[in-house]
Amino acid sequence: MITLENVSKMYGDIPAVTNVSFAIPKGEIVGLLGHNGAGKTTIMKMLTGYLEPTEGTIRLKDMDVIAERIAVQRLIGYMPENAPLYREMTVQDYLVMMARLRGIAEDALGEAIAAAVKATGLEDWMSRPIGTLSKGYRQRVGICQAILHKPEVLILDEPTNGLDPEQIVEIRHLIRALAKTSTVILSTHILSEIEAVCDRVIIMVTGALAEDAALNDFLLSNQIIISIPASVSLSAVEALAGDGGVDGVTSVESLGADPVRGNYARYALTWRGDVPPVPEVLAHGTAQGWTFGMAADMPKGLESAFSRLMNASRDDSATAQAADTAHAADTAHAQDTATAAEEDAP
Repeated sequence: MITLENVSKMYGDIPAVTNVSFAIPKGEIVGLLGHNGAGKTTIMKMLTGYLEPTEGTIRLKDMDVIAERIAVQRLIGYMPENAPLYREMTVQDYLVMMARLRGIAEDALGEAIAAAVKATGLEDWMSRPIGTLSKGYRQRVGICQAILHKPEVLILDEPTNGLDPEQIVEIRHLIRALAKTSTVILSTHILSEIEAVCDRVIIMVTGALAEDAALNDFLLSNQIIISIPASVSLSAVEALAGDGGVDGVTSVESLGADPVRGNYARYALTWRGDVPPVPEVLAHGTAQGWTFGMAADMPKGLESAFSRLMNASRDDSATAQAADTAHAADTAHAQDTATAAEEDAP
């Protein structure tokens, strides 16, 4: 239903989203998870046609989001992180205004508003000025305006941000109910929100897609993290998952340099079975002459996966920064050498 192909977005010279591709079928609740500044809001604004991608294409039901912007926006309901609410207006007046802006016919206004109000539980608040509502109910108003036209796709940016625990639970129930008739995409940096609501998780790290999988894949994943000398080749570590390796180990992923142990590298070993094969991994590595800085079974869950991806990103950034520093030093040294040679020349 929704497809992104090699989408990138630049703000001037600053990359906000880099080469992101994914597809979302009808009926899923998909969570965009990432740290602040990971590119979640930029992706959502591009999905709605509010922002144009610098590169790549976005399609909804085979329509290009930019070339057929108006037609696409008729299919989308959008609640930005800071919903455009007019505090002095009553809920009733605000929803009438938004329904008209959505192009809903006058003779259909009452029915459309009544259905959206019932879905969001606002029946007793219609005559209240929006500014007098709690934040939880203002969020409900924001969601209500997004579903007035019965959209096929509902996009919610940080829908529970700033709410108290009781309000968060209420919004979760509301999102699940709305997902019965709409594909839902929501962004958050709160892990528990994803685990409570979503079918699928897309993790963004510094503008790039770092992981895309069903929520259950994260919750049921098993990993052993090992730290071994960086001199051990990747192919030697990958042999753990091959013939003659360790039974149960299915894949090997490099996590980059170990930030704690100098000259060591970390790897994530995915395994299947009833018992983590840590002793077998240690035995295999020791037979190969490896020394282990660590070998530990990691807890299952989204938090573990997110932490691993964030740590790997920090390691990559540190490595890149060190490389840039070394390159700058080499360049400066070369320039100094050239200058000295010119001064010594007759």
